[in-house]
Amino acid sequence: MNEGGQVPDGGGEKQIRVIIVDDHVLVRSGLEVVLGMFDDIALVGQAGSGEEALRLCADLQPDVVLMDLIMPGMSGVEATRRILAEYPETKVVALTSFIEDDLIGDTLRAGAIGYLMKNVSADQLADAVRAAAQGRSTLAPEAADVLVRSVSTPRPQADSLTAREQEVLKLMADGLTNADIGERLVIGVATVKTHVSSIIAKLGVSTRTEATALAIRRGLV
Repeated sequence: MNEGGQVPDGGGEKQIRVIIVDDHVLVRSGLEVVLGMFDDIALVGQAGSGEEALRLCADLQPDVVLMDLIMPGMSGVEATRRILAEYPETKVVALTSFIEDDLIGDTLRAGAIGYLMKNVSADQLADAVRAAAQGRSTLAPEAADVLVRSVSTPRPQADSLTAREQEVLKLMADGLTNADIGERLVIGVATVKTHVSSIIAKLGVSTRTEATALAIRRGLV
């Protein structure tokens, strides 16, 4: 493995490029051994924090990220949001020991395609990586239960955005501040804040960051 937790790509048939994100060295080492059992999966990097994961994704743009959720500093949920906002083609699979409903819900809303417990077998983990690379979800039973409950509750629809809200959303996704958006659209900052609050409510998310990430994933902007 190269400096910075990276390994060179192998030759031959195209492999699924994977990054491990976990703040425990022993966990990362164990996962490295497990992934090394499968010829179609290549571990190309390891990160000990959400911040480091963002840097590695910028450098490596992996196919799949195996993401721990509870870490010092940036959480795995926030790292997932930010990675998918920047690299929507990358797939994130949460790999955790925690099954709290709120954490599961936040992780899935952040865009993770999979949610697994750390006691999965080697074959189950490899199958989840393969599924994620193909755009298919793999969920632990606890996560599947939360997803079923969430979809049974009506949520506001994105198609209810007004034309002005769609304009504001696009500028949000471009990284503009409220003041910048107001200047661009020739409206007051207070009006921009009203539009942003309405967008967040209609998209069924909690924050401006979530709204932007969701809009990018759904192709709304």
